[in-house]
Amino acid sequence: MSAALHLAGPEDLAALMPMVAAYHEEEGITSDDEHRQAALGPLLEASPMGCVYLIGPRRAPIGYLAITFGWSIEFGGMDGFIDEFFIRPGVRGRGVGSEVLHALLPQMDAAGIHALHLEASSDRPRLAKLYSRAGFRLRDGYHLMTRTARKR
Repeated sequence: MSAALHLAGPEDLAALMPMVAAYHEEEGITSDDEHRQAALGPLLEASPMGCVYLIGPRRAPIGYLAITFGWSIEFGGMDGFIDEFFIRPGVRGRGVGSEVLHALLPQMDAAGIHALHLEASSDRPRLAKLYSRAGFRLRDGYHLMTRTARKR
């Protein structure tokens, strides 16, 4: 199984939409196609705010990875956040996630990303182990906190 990464562009929206919908359903994220398309659009148009990678063959991807970018004074420059990481259920457990991270992390280092963050569910120890093997660590005394914009 190849976990090759391909930077996604606007032409990949049709392939991404069902995978994003499946990821959102799995994670209990409430959204619809219009919301997903609006959120993906800028990332597929080479926005400096982030990017999306297709995993596997470009014509029949087996997953995707969305990364957003920010700036950290603490970490000394640009940082990234793995916003969504999805591999189709039928190919999970075959080392694809490890292969993806193994390919991605040197690219992020070479691009000048000083720190890469992700959010991991506490009820998925297998994923926590994957991330730990890739060098991600819990930060003592820190918890991700979120405030969403109020509907206008």
